[in-house]
Amino acid sequence: MTRNPTLRQRGFTLIELMVVIVIIGVLAAIIVPNVLDRADDARVTAARTDVNNLMQALKLYKLDNQRYPTAEQGLQSLIAKPTSGPMPPNWKPYLDKLPNDPWGKAYQYANPGVKGEIDVYSLGADGVVGGEGKNADIGSWQ
Repeated sequence: MTRNPTLRQRGFTLIELMVVIVIIGVLAAIIVPNVLDRADDARVTAARTDVNNLMQALKLYKLDNQRYPTAEQGLQSLIAKPTSGPMPPNWKPYLDKLPNDPWGKAYQYANPGVKGEIDVYSLGADGVVGGEGKNADIGSWQ
């Protein structure tokens, strides 16, 4: 079998491959930061939704029991009957389970609240009181 000298194998040159890699790198440098910011926005939105759901459950608790759970009873009283006083007269489960905030930490509950009658809040991405941007506290007062 003889080879036809007029047929050449065609492929990509090193320069063509390098140009494609540079273009992909530039696109990634532009797109990735925008996608990461969207993830932070989604976490903040999820935390706000969770806080609103917890507040609704607490309002139902108050309607049934004439008071909010004490600070000692906490949010746990929404899923299990409190064992410390004052005992709620008409307790029932208000949630199946307590959610954690999008950063994996428990939501905070204060009774009496600092910014309202009661406060439910997440400490944000940094887990510390205060902060700005993704580290800002997300609470029922917002």
